[in-house]
Amino acid sequence: MQGKHGKYRTFRNLNPRAAGALAGVAALGVIGGIVQVTADPFGSGSGSADSVAAVQTVPRAPKQADPSPATAPEAAGPKAEKRKSDVRERDTRDRASRERRKEATPEPVASPRSEVIERAKTWNPGTSDRVSYSQSDYHNGYRTDCSGFVSMALGLPKPGENTVGLTSSRYTERISMSELKKGDLVMDASGTNTTRHVVIFEKWANSAHTSYWAYEQRGHYGTDHRTRDYGLSSGSEYKAYRPTNL
Repeated sequence: MQGKHGKYRTFRNLNPRAAGALAGVAALGVIGGIVQVTADPFGSGSGSADSVAAVQTVPRAPKQADPSPATAPEAAGPKAEKRKSDVRERDTRDRASRERRKEATPEPVASPRSEVIERAKTWNPGTSDRVSYSQSDYHNGYRTDCSGFVSMALGLPKPGENTVGLTSSRYTERISMSELKKGDLVMDASGTNTTRHVVIFEKWANSAHTSYWAYEQRGHYGTDHRTRDYGLSSGSEYKAYRPTNL
């Protein structure tokens, strides 16, 4: 029969460690687990082990994580601004470097041969704005006949040499037709001023080299750009010449 103090046997039978845990739970008022202690009616002390097993550990509150840089503007702000500043400075340096390289790189210079062709084009060959042919008129200080046109394209002094004068070693040297390059000349310096003629070779019109593209100032028309075969036939009086300034 349970005595008047029987209801307190549960606490008396607990070992000190279990009793302390139970007391802590009761003092904090945490309902984190259920403590069930069954007293041993026979006082065998077995309730002590059951009590320890029945005590459930109260889970601790999770530790609050430190604010990350993304959630801490007061910490991330200066760093973010510094990164942006670094990026801006790097972009500025890169732009400045590109500009310096651009300034240091010289513009491509046209070759003397290309310049001859470009000057020939200024007389608008084959268009309604072409310079008309004449042995007595002038255009920008040069005679508007074939040799005056060639003199202009070669950059020779105004008003230009005549066809015979262009064959002088001062201005040209003889080459074979197969050696022709852009800016070279094909001339017939024989005969009279009505039969002599000179054209500026540009390029071959075909792989067989049976014709070529040429710029010329031809009679009864003016400045033209067309295919020619002067000097390619056997016995032709047209010969190939290379300007000494090319």
